[in-house]
Amino acid sequence: MDNNLYKKIENYVTGLFEKLQDKSLVFHNLKHTQNVVDRTKEIAGHYHVNEKEMLILYTAAWFHDTGFLFTEPVKHEQMSAEVMRKFMLDHTNDLELINEIEGCIMTTKAPRNPANLLQQIICDGDTYNLGTKEFKTTNKRVRQENELKNGPVDRLEFSRCTLKMLEHHEFYTTYCKDLLSVTKELNMKKLKSKIENWESKKDNDKDQVKQKDRGPESYKLSDMDKDKSGLVSKGIQTMLRLTSQNHLQLSEMADSKANILISVNAIIISVVLGVLARKLQEETYLKIPTLIFLASAVITIVLSILATRPKLSEGKFTPEDIEAKKTNLLFFGNFHKATYQEYDTAMRKMMVDTDYLYGSLVKDIYYLGVILGRKYRLIRLAYNVFMIGIVISVIAFVIAVSIYNATPPSNTIIQGSGSPL
Repeated sequence: MDNNLYKKIENYVTGLFEKLQDKSLVFHNLKHTQNVVDRTKEIAGHYHVNEKEMLILYTAAWFHDTGFLFTEPVKHEQMSAEVMRKFMLDHTNDLELINEIEGCIMTTKAPRNPANLLQQIICDGDTYNLGTKEFKTTNKRVRQENELKNGPVDRLEFSRCTLKMLEHHEFYTTYCKDLLSVTKELNMKKLKSKIENWESKKDNDKDQVKQKDRGPESYKLSDMDKDKSGLVSKGIQTMLRLTSQNHLQLSEMADSKANILISVNAIIISVVLGVLARKLQEETYLKIPTLIFLASAVITIVLSILATRPKLSEGKFTPEDIEAKKTNLLFFGNFHKATYQEYDTAMRKMMVDTDYLYGSLVKDIYYLGVILGRKYRLIRLAYNVFMIGIVISVIAFVIAVSIYNATPPSNTIIQGSGSPL
């Protein structure tokens, strides 16, 4: 037998992987083969196998995954054995040796059933990573390899299959059982925890989709009757009451701001018309500043009035509206033209229907918010107009007076202050 056979085996298998490069082999590649060779030598060293046994293990470890380069994964063990047999027949006539190597390669096929120590060693060398911290990385590569060969893979389903494989897997040599079993169990626990988290998240996502598909009516409040302590009901009532109060306070603040703008600008208009109106015929250069001043004041008042101007709906509802829960009976604009009997009947129906009652409160708060949004937009615009108008008017007055003082008409007597006012 050739004394350099070990090196020839290594060079031949390495050459196969380099020559027949398959980018889809993310896990079952040359690096994995080299790791299996190293782990097999480690386990074999513990058992002090003889030279022939070492050659059997060494050869089987190098050739055990070469079949991935030539055929589909499910048949790779048989192809690996054929590649090995062809190579070994060119270097030895020991058929017994070749058959033992083939037996080691074929025993790596699931379900494994090693018949002797050598087959146990090669099986444990091939799955050594399952009991190490490298498992997370190698498992990810196995999934990527499956995706490249078979298309997208559901991660949850793949993890379930991996966990099932780990549960059925076992280390055969005492060396690996003592060394790797604890870490393997830890890897299983981590994987199981990850699967449970994914399943929980998936169930939550399904519930959310169902709720979304069923629409707003799925969020029913009638289940509050099952709350024996009443804490849920009290909490909701407090939340709705505080929210409604806050909206009303904000509405009062908006009305107050609008009233301030109306009052201030009304006074400004009165003063301007009362003081400057008589002078405009004589002091014509003040017309443009005055008009700007008046225009800004008028626009501010109009915007403030629009912000506070009430709007009423038709004030009627039908029995069909009550049955369909379309009318908000808590807002006077929806019932001010209805009779007391109609309103009393409708209110009694609403008060015994938890969904309708709380739905009306929610709707009331929502429309208060809509009205508030409109009010504050108009008031903000009114303040902007007022601010900009004041600034432009003052600048215009200063410019007009400056120009007038610089070039006064011959018939104008300028006062000591330099201003006609």
